[in-house]
Amino acid sequence: MPKSAKYLLIGSLEAYSGKSAAILGLAHQLKARGLDLAYGKALGGGWGQTQMADNDGDLQFVAETIGLSDDRLQTPVLVLNADTVEKRLNGSDTQDYGQRLAQRSQTQGGDLVILEGPGTLSEGKLFNLSLLQVADAIQAPVMLVARFHSVLLLDPILTAKEQLGDRLIGVLINDVPKDQIDSINTSFRPYLEKQGIAVFGVLPSNTLLRSVSVAELVHQLKAEVLCRGDRLDHMVESLTIGAMNVNSALKYFRARQNMAVVTGGDRTDLQLAALETSTQCIILTGHIPPTKEIISRAEDLEIPILSVDLDTLTTVEIIERAFGEVRLQEPIKFQCICQMIETYFDSDRLLSTLGLMPAEAR
Repeated sequence: MPKSAKYLLIGSLEAYSGKSAAILGLAHQLKARGLDLAYGKALGGGWGQTQMADNDGDLQFVAETIGLSDDRLQTPVLVLNADTVEKRLNGSDTQDYGQRLAQRSQTQGGDLVILEGPGTLSEGKLFNLSLLQVADAIQAPVMLVARFHSVLLLDPILTAKEQLGDRLIGVLINDVPKDQIDSINTSFRPYLEKQGIAVFGVLPSNTLLRSVSVAELVHQLKAEVLCRGDRLDHMVESLTIGAMNVNSALKYFRARQNMAVVTGGDRTDLQLAALETSTQCIILTGHIPPTKEIISRAEDLEIPILSVDLDTLTTVEIIERAFGEVRLQEPIKFQCICQMIETYFDSDRLLSTLGLMPAEAR
């Protein structure tokens, strides 16, 4: 029987920490170095998910992007949702999911399986699938991806170390504002290293990775595309609501980059102002169609105009949620995360911690 692969379990302290992006960049780099990789998820769904997050979307996207065959893919042993929880609570589901994971891990071929863990340390506990329970079931070391909000991030990382013990081999700190990178590297990082927590990388904030395509906004808002349906690949980095007088609006618009502007269909003055600044799309509310002049100008400038059947508040809420739950499925983002992992992540150190050697060095 072929030897089973080693495992690396990747967890996070909170949903939307950039775990899938980090895995994608890391998998790409390790595969390029000649490792026979497999990838999977222990748990599907979860409380961080909305209708936006198709459960198998990330799995299929990573498989296709990295070029993994079916025998190098592991689907979740459980999808976490209201139905599965109810079955657990009423006793109709008594399955030992940890055992299922353990059995599967013994037959997986390849050099290394990157297994994506739950969204938080505790998610999945009802099914014996919390991060620590998964790590124990498959005897895997854990790397955490932690989104940087402030230096207070030290507390949850130290708490995670307390919970995970020797299973935790290190962290990747993600989304650090560029002006704080130096202080992270000179004080935050050495402190964690002294506590026995390796810092494999510190990734700076990147507006492109946190951007959303116009196509994704069309999908989320169920919007009608009034013009330039061929430019839905534009990436939106910020959201602006056009409701003020046009002079204030122009000043405000000029200060923003790559924005989506939400405004009423009757505000031709604001629509024109938006078209003359760094706008990636205009989203019209209020059931009033734009004038022919606006459509013609937008056509010339290649800026899509969308019409939504929603009020402004609901429109803004949906767009903000889309920014909070950014998906990876755009080639430009894949190139970006690969470049960042290449630049800021110490894969040699990770491989040496895992007791693996890239093919190029064998």
